Amino acid sequence: MRFVSFWIFPIISGLIWLGTLLGLFLHWVIDTKERRYASMDESQTIAYISDVGASEIKPLFVVGCVLTTIFLDASFIADRLLRHKGRLVPNTSLGEKILSGLSIVFAIVGTIGLTFLSGFDTLRHPRLHDVFLLLFILGYLVSAIFLCWEFQRLGKKYRQHRILRLSFWVKLTFVAVEFGLAIGFGVTRNRGDFDRSAILEWVVALVFSFYVFSFIVDLWPAVATRHGGRYDLRPMTTREMEEAIRRGSFADATAAALPRSTHDSQRTLTDEASRPAVVPAAAGAAPLNFGGKAHNRTAPAHF
Repeated sequence: MRFVSFWIFPIISGLIWLGTLLGLFLHWVIDTKERRYASMDESQTIAYISDVGASEIKPLFVVGCVLTTIFLDASFIADRLLRHKGRLVPNTSLGEKILSGLSIVFAIVGTIGLTFLSGFDTLRHPRLHDVFLLLFILGYLVSAIFLCWEFQRLGKKYRQHRILRLSFWVKLTFVAVEFGLAIGFGVTRNRGDFDRSAILEWVVALVFSFYVFSFIVDLWPAVATRHGGRYDLRPMTTREMEEAIRRGSFADATAAALPRSTHDSQRTLTDEASRPAVVPAAAGAAPLNFGGKAHNRTAPAHF
């Protein structure tokens, strides 16, 4: 169990979400032979996820959504706490902490949306279902935007930690792809093209699973600090050193490789400044030679 750590949360969340989607899809295709549900439009032949989830398999849909959000929110909270404790690259400014907090707030909004849309199904509560569906999509999209912003700021300060850039680009890709798919989903649905809209909904849900799995990248470095110590103060690897040299100066790379807190540095300087200078006895007794005559600096003064 050497490498088991907080990164297990997004794995559990992502697998539950994929399992829920797979269970719903296989039930509709294999068990019901792609039947037309009561919540579907007359011209519709492809079922929405919500259509299948409102049927006799609704308990699977509800439990899957709830468990997915529980472990995903645990990933958000773990990321924040680990950065606060220094086990991940810490936030160094108030702005970064605000961005992290906003990402958690909107993740909770997405959690509420996903949890309640499964309970208020599209067959019995169509309007409420649509409201919570909108909260789910917008909540996690906005949360991902704030996370991208936070990692972009962290990546500038900790350039030796390339995992921050990787996480930034993964989440930025999710935002761009999911935003485009969400627009396509809304447009086709409003136009009455329900089959294409249903396909896009399944794709949106599938892409969301990759976003969940992206938190493995964020939480994995905490394995290196599971026995204590701060992640930002650990020794740099050879690759990180080369990266720091390529992006900055060798002095910056050396400082990053052998970090020391500002408090310790100031304390050292203060101690050295307050410490009296000690002159070796041999140096104090050394004679001075002016014009061939030796003068002893330690000779007593005559009054």
